[in-house]
Amino acid sequence: MRSSSPTARKKRQAPQAAQHPVYFWLAAAISVVAGIATYLFYVRTTTGQYIDESALDEAARAQARIGTPSATFLDALPVISVVIAAVVVLFVTLARRRWLSAGVAVAAMIAANLCTQLIKSSLPDRPDRGVLTLGLNSLPSGHSTLAASSAAAVFLVVSPRWRPAVAFFGGSYAVFAGVATLINQWHRPADVITAFLVVAGWTALAGLVIMRTGSSWNVWDGYGEHWAASRLWPFLSVLAGVLAAAVAVLVLRELTPAGGSKVSITDYFWTGVALIVITGYLLTVAGTLLFGMEARRRRRSRRPKT
Repeated sequence: MRSSSPTARKKRQAPQAAQHPVYFWLAAAISVVAGIATYLFYVRTTTGQYIDESALDEAARAQARIGTPSATFLDALPVISVVIAAVVVLFVTLARRRWLSAGVAVAAMIAANLCTQLIKSSLPDRPDRGVLTLGLNSLPSGHSTLAASSAAAVFLVVSPRWRPAVAFFGGSYAVFAGVATLINQWHRPADVITAFLVVAGWTALAGLVIMRTGSSWNVWDGYGEHWAASRLWPFLSVLAGVLAAAVAVLVLRELTPAGGSKVSITDYFWTGVALIVITGYLLTVAGTLLFGMEARRRRRSRRPKT
Protein backbone atom coordinates (compact mmCIF):
# COMPACT_ATOMS: atom_id res chain seq x y z
CA MET A 1 0.00 0.00 0.00
CA ARG A 2 1.38 3.38 -1.06
CA SER A 3 2.03 5.92 1.68
CA SER A 4 2.43 9.63 1.37
CA SER A 5 4.11 12.14 3.60
CA PRO A 6 2.06 14.45 5.85
CA THR A 7 3.29 17.40 3.81
CA ALA A 8 2.08 15.87 0.57
CA ARG A 9 -1.30 15.00 2.09
CA LYS A 10 -1.64 18.57 3.40
CA LYS A 11 -0.92 20.00 -0.04
CA ARG A 12 -3.56 17.78 -1.60
CA GLN A 13 -6.17 18.59 1.03
CA ALA A 14 -5.69 22.35 1.25
CA PRO A 15 -7.22 24.14 -1.75
CA GLN A 16 -5.42 27.18 -3.04
CA ALA A 17 -6.85 30.57 -2.15
CA ALA A 18 -8.78 32.43 -4.85
CA GLN A 19 -10.31 29.26 -6.26
CA HIS A 20 -12.67 31.35 -8.37
CA PRO A 21 -10.56 33.98 -10.18
CA VAL A 22 -13.56 34.80 -12.35
CA TYR A 23 -15.13 36.59 -9.36
CA PHE A 24 -12.21 38.99 -9.16
CA TRP A 25 -12.30 39.63 -12.89
CA LEU A 26 -16.06 40.15 -12.65
CA ALA A 27 -15.64 42.62 -9.77
CA ALA A 28 -13.10 44.60 -11.79
CA ALA A 29 -15.37 44.59 -14.85
CA ILE A 30 -18.38 45.76 -12.82
CA SER A 31 -16.28 48.60 -11.40
CA VAL A 32 -15.33 49.72 -14.92
CA VAL A 33 -18.92 49.56 -16.19
CA ALA A 34 -20.23 51.40 -13.13
CA GLY A 35 -17.57 54.09 -13.58
CA ILE A 36 -18.55 54.59 -17.22
CA ALA A 37 -22.23 54.74 -16.28
CA THR A 38 -21.47 57.34 -13.60
CA TYR A 39 -19.63 59.48 -16.12
CA LEU A 40 -22.34 59.20 -18.78
CA PHE A 41 -25.12 60.20 -16.37
CA TYR A 42 -23.49 62.87 -14.21
CA VAL A 43 -21.40 64.50 -16.91
CA ARG A 44 -23.17 63.89 -20.19
CA THR A 45 -26.80 64.48 -19.16
CA THR A 46 -28.59 67.63 -18.01
CA THR A 47 -30.20 65.95 -14.99
CA GLY A 48 -26.93 64.47 -13.83
CA GLN A 49 -25.06 67.74 -14.21
CA TYR A 50 -27.75 69.63 -12.32
CA ILE A 51 -27.73 67.20 -9.35
CA ASP A 52 -23.94 67.14 -9.23
CA GLU A 53 -23.45 70.88 -9.54
CA SER A 54 -26.26 71.70 -7.09
CA ALA A 55 -24.62 69.48 -4.46
CA LEU A 56 -21.31 71.29 -5.01
CA ASP A 57 -22.91 74.73 -4.73
CA GLU A 58 -24.80 73.86 -1.54
CA ALA A 59 -21.62 72.45 0.02
CA ALA A 60 -20.55 76.05 0.65
CA ARG A 61 -23.19 76.27 3.38
CA ALA A 62 -21.85 73.14 5.05
CA GLN A 63 -18.31 74.50 4.87
CA ALA A 64 -19.41 77.77 6.48
CA ARG A 65 -20.95 75.88 9.38
CA ILE A 66 -17.94 73.72 10.22
CA GLY A 67 -15.51 76.65 9.98
CA THR A 68 -12.18 77.20 8.26
CA PRO A 69 -9.96 75.23 10.74
CA SER A 70 -12.08 72.11 10.27
CA ALA A 71 -12.06 72.57 6.51
CA THR A 72 -8.25 72.81 6.56
CA PHE A 73 -8.04 69.57 8.53
CA LEU A 74 -10.33 67.87 6.03
CA ASP A 75 -8.04 68.98 3.22
CA ALA A 76 -5.16 67.16 4.90
CA LEU A 77 -7.02 63.84 5.21
CA PRO A 78 -5.75 62.27 1.96
CA VAL A 79 -2.13 62.95 2.88
CA ILE A 80 -2.72 61.64 6.40
CA SER A 81 -4.21 58.47 4.92
CA VAL A 82 -1.08 57.83 2.86
CA VAL A 83 1.12 58.14 5.95
CA ILE A 84 -1.09 55.79 7.97
CA ALA A 85 -1.23 53.24 5.15
CA ALA A 86 2.53 53.37 4.65
CA VAL A 87 3.17 52.72 8.35
CA VAL A 88 0.71 49.82 8.55
CA VAL A 89 1.85 48.18 5.31
CA LEU A 90 5.49 48.51 6.32
CA PHE A 91 4.80 47.05 9.76
CA VAL A 92 2.87 44.07 8.36
CA THR A 93 5.53 43.50 5.73
CA LEU A 94 8.40 43.49 8.22
CA ALA A 95 6.54 41.56 10.92
CA ARG A 96 4.99 38.92 8.66
CA ARG A 97 7.46 39.04 5.76
CA ARG A 98 4.75 39.47 3.14
CA TRP A 99 7.08 41.13 0.68
CA LEU A 100 5.34 40.10 -2.53
CA SER A 101 1.85 40.91 -1.25
CA ALA A 102 3.01 44.31 0.01
CA GLY A 103 4.59 45.03 -3.36
CA VAL A 104 1.38 44.10 -5.17
CA ALA A 105 -0.72 46.24 -2.79
CA VAL A 106 1.52 49.28 -3.24
CA ALA A 107 1.61 48.74 -7.01
CA ALA A 108 -2.20 48.66 -7.09
CA MET A 109 -2.34 51.86 -5.04
CA ILE A 110 0.04 53.60 -7.45
CA ALA A 111 -1.84 52.23 -10.47
CA ALA A 112 -5.18 53.50 -9.14
CA ASN A 113 -3.81 57.01 -8.66
CA LEU A 114 -2.09 57.05 -12.06
CA CYS A 115 -5.29 55.76 -13.67
CA THR A 116 -7.28 58.55 -12.02
CA GLN A 117 -4.93 61.21 -13.37
CA LEU A 118 -4.93 59.61 -16.82
CA ILE A 119 -8.72 59.51 -16.96
CA LYS A 120 -9.01 63.06 -15.71
CA SER A 121 -6.61 64.37 -18.35
CA SER A 122 -8.03 62.24 -21.17
CA LEU A 123 -11.73 62.93 -20.78
CA PRO A 124 -13.10 65.93 -22.69
CA ASP A 125 -14.43 69.03 -20.95
CA ARG A 126 -17.92 68.88 -19.54
CA PRO A 127 -20.44 69.50 -22.34
CA ASP A 128 -22.79 72.47 -22.14
CA ARG A 129 -26.18 71.17 -21.04
CA GLY A 130 -27.59 74.48 -19.88
CA VAL A 131 -26.31 74.04 -16.32
CA LEU A 132 -24.16 76.81 -14.89
CA THR A 133 -20.93 74.99 -14.12
CA LEU A 134 -17.21 74.98 -14.78
CA GLY A 135 -16.46 73.25 -18.04
CA LEU A 136 -13.21 71.65 -16.88
CA ASN A 137 -13.35 67.93 -16.21
CA SER A 138 -12.76 67.03 -12.55
CA LEU A 139 -13.68 63.36 -12.66
CA PRO A 140 -12.37 61.22 -10.90
CA SER A 141 -11.31 62.85 -7.64
CA GLY A 142 -7.58 62.54 -6.99
CA HIS A 143 -8.03 63.24 -3.26
CA SER A 144 -10.61 60.48 -2.88
CA THR A 145 -8.53 58.04 -4.91
CA LEU A 146 -5.57 58.67 -2.63
CA ALA A 147 -7.61 58.06 0.52
CA ALA A 148 -9.47 54.99 -0.78
CA SER A 149 -6.37 53.36 -2.31
CA SER A 150 -4.48 53.82 0.96
CA ALA A 151 -7.24 52.01 2.83
CA ALA A 152 -7.32 49.31 0.15
CA ALA A 153 -3.56 48.72 0.45
CA VAL A 154 -3.92 47.99 4.17
CA PHE A 155 -6.91 45.72 3.48
CA LEU A 156 -4.89 43.70 0.96
CA VAL A 157 -1.91 42.94 3.20
CA VAL A 158 -3.66 42.04 6.46
CA SER A 159 -4.69 38.47 7.20
CA PRO A 160 -8.27 37.31 6.51
CA ARG A 161 -9.40 37.48 10.13
CA TRP A 162 -8.53 41.19 10.24
CA ARG A 163 -10.09 42.10 6.89
CA PRO A 164 -13.75 42.57 8.00
CA ALA A 165 -12.79 45.19 10.61
CA VAL A 166 -10.13 46.79 8.40
CA ALA A 167 -12.64 46.98 5.54
CA PHE A 168 -15.18 48.78 7.71
CA PHE A 169 -12.77 51.29 9.22
CA GLY A 170 -10.91 51.79 5.94
CA GLY A 171 -14.15 52.18 4.03
CA SER A 172 -15.43 54.63 6.61
CA TYR A 173 -12.22 56.63 6.32
CA ALA A 174 -12.48 56.73 2.53
CA VAL A 175 -16.12 57.83 2.74
CA PHE A 176 -15.24 60.54 5.26
CA ALA A 177 -12.39 61.79 3.06
CA GLY A 178 -14.68 61.74 0.01
CA VAL A 179 -17.34 63.77 1.79
CA ALA A 180 -14.59 66.15 2.91
CA THR A 181 -13.67 66.90 -0.71
CA LEU A 182 -17.30 67.78 -1.36
CA ILE A 183 -17.60 69.97 1.74
CA ASN A 184 -14.47 71.88 0.75
CA GLN A 185 -15.80 72.13 -2.81
CA TRP A 186 -12.83 70.35 -4.28
CA HIS A 187 -14.99 67.83 -6.12
CA ARG A 188 -18.54 66.94 -7.05
CA PRO A 189 -20.17 63.73 -5.71
CA ALA A 190 -19.73 61.93 -9.04
CA ASP A 191 -15.99 62.64 -8.95
CA VAL A 192 -15.74 60.88 -5.58
CA ILE A 193 -17.93 57.95 -6.64
CA THR A 194 -15.84 57.36 -9.76
CA ALA A 195 -12.65 57.50 -7.70
CA PHE A 196 -14.01 54.76 -5.42
CA LEU A 197 -14.81 52.63 -8.48
CA VAL A 198 -11.31 53.09 -9.90
CA VAL A 199 -9.82 51.90 -6.62
CA ALA A 200 -12.28 48.98 -6.45
CA GLY A 201 -11.23 47.79 -9.89
CA TRP A 202 -7.53 47.81 -9.08
CA THR A 203 -8.16 46.24 -5.66
CA ALA A 204 -9.96 43.33 -7.30
CA LEU A 205 -7.07 42.72 -9.69
CA ALA A 206 -4.48 43.02 -6.92
CA GLY A 207 -6.58 40.75 -4.73
CA LEU A 208 -6.52 38.04 -7.36
CA VAL A 209 -2.71 38.08 -7.41
CA ILE A 210 -2.35 38.23 -3.62
CA MET A 211 -4.89 35.50 -2.96
CA ARG A 212 -3.09 33.20 -5.39
CA THR A 213 0.51 33.93 -4.44
CA GLY A 214 -0.10 34.55 -0.74
CA SER A 215 -2.33 31.55 -0.11
CA SER A 216 -0.13 30.29 2.71
CA TRP A 217 -1.31 33.10 5.00
CA ASN A 218 -4.74 33.71 3.47
CA VAL A 219 -6.25 31.15 5.82
CA TRP A 220 -8.91 31.60 8.50
CA ASP A 221 -11.65 29.82 10.43
CA GLY A 222 -14.41 31.99 9.02
CA TYR A 223 -16.51 34.74 10.56
CA GLY A 224 -16.49 34.81 14.33
CA GLU A 225 -13.00 33.40 14.94
CA HIS A 226 -11.78 36.79 16.18
CA TRP A 227 -13.35 40.10 17.15
CA ALA A 228 -12.03 41.62 13.92
CA ALA A 229 -13.66 38.81 11.95
CA SER A 230 -17.12 39.42 13.41
CA ARG A 231 -20.09 39.66 11.06
CA LEU A 232 -20.86 42.91 12.85
CA TRP A 233 -18.48 44.81 10.55
CA PRO A 234 -20.16 44.03 7.21
CA PHE A 235 -23.52 44.48 8.95
CA LEU A 236 -22.53 48.01 10.02
CA SER A 237 -21.50 48.79 6.44
CA VAL A 238 -24.84 47.54 5.14
CA LEU A 239 -26.67 49.53 7.82
CA ALA A 240 -24.80 52.74 6.91
CA GLY A 241 -25.58 52.22 3.24
CA VAL A 242 -29.28 51.58 3.89
CA LEU A 243 -29.60 54.64 6.12
CA ALA A 244 -27.88 56.77 3.48
CA ALA A 245 -30.22 55.42 0.81
CA ALA A 246 -33.22 56.30 2.99
CA VAL A 247 -31.90 59.84 3.42
CA ALA A 248 -31.44 60.20 -0.34
CA VAL A 249 -34.98 58.96 -1.05
CA LEU A 250 -36.57 61.25 1.53
CA VAL A 251 -34.62 64.31 0.39
CA LEU A 252 -35.22 63.76 -3.31
CA ARG A 253 -38.90 63.11 -2.65
CA GLU A 254 -39.22 66.64 -1.25
CA LEU A 255 -37.74 68.07 -4.44
CA THR A 256 -40.22 66.36 -6.76
CA PRO A 257 -43.56 67.92 -7.76
CA ALA A 258 -45.33 65.36 -5.58
CA GLY A 259 -43.38 66.66 -2.60
CA GLY A 260 -44.36 70.25 -3.23
CA SER A 261 -41.41 71.38 -5.41
CA LYS A 262 -39.48 72.62 -2.40
CA VAL A 263 -36.65 75.06 -3.05
CA SER A 264 -33.46 73.29 -2.08
CA ILE A 265 -31.02 74.89 0.33
CA THR A 266 -28.96 71.87 1.34
CA ASP A 267 -31.04 68.98 -0.03
CA TYR A 268 -28.83 68.31 -3.04
CA PHE A 269 -25.77 68.46 -0.82
CA TRP A 270 -27.17 65.77 1.46
CA THR A 271 -28.17 63.75 -1.56
CA GLY A 272 -24.58 63.93 -2.80
CA VAL A 273 -23.29 62.89 0.62
CA ALA A 274 -25.74 59.98 0.66
CA LEU A 275 -24.58 58.79 -2.77
CA ILE A 276 -20.95 58.86 -1.64
CA VAL A 277 -21.81 56.91 1.52
CA ILE A 278 -23.87 54.35 -0.40
CA THR A 279 -21.12 53.72 -2.94
CA GLY A 280 -18.34 53.58 -0.37
CA TYR A 281 -20.06 51.10 1.92
CA LEU A 282 -21.47 49.00 -0.92
CA LEU A 283 -17.93 48.47 -2.20
CA THR A 284 -16.77 47.80 1.37
CA VAL A 285 -19.32 45.02 1.83
CA ALA A 286 -18.58 43.57 -1.61
CA GLY A 287 -14.85 43.46 -0.89
CA THR A 288 -15.36 41.89 2.54
CA LEU A 289 -17.58 39.13 1.15
CA LEU A 290 -15.40 38.44 -1.89
CA PHE A 291 -12.12 38.14 0.00
CA GLY A 292 -13.78 36.28 2.88
CA MET A 293 -15.25 33.72 0.52
CA GLU A 294 -12.01 33.18 -1.39
CA ALA A 295 -9.69 32.83 1.61
CA ARG A 296 -8.86 29.23 2.49
CA ARG A 297 -10.58 27.65 5.46
CA ARG A 298 -8.25 26.19 8.07
CA ARG A 299 -8.62 22.42 8.24
CA ARG A 300 -8.87 20.93 11.70
CA SER A 301 -6.58 17.94 12.27
CA ARG A 302 -8.30 14.92 13.76
CA ARG A 303 -6.58 13.08 16.53
CA PRO A 304 -6.66 9.29 16.23
CA LYS A 305 -8.86 7.55 18.76
CA THR A 306 -7.08 5.61 21.44
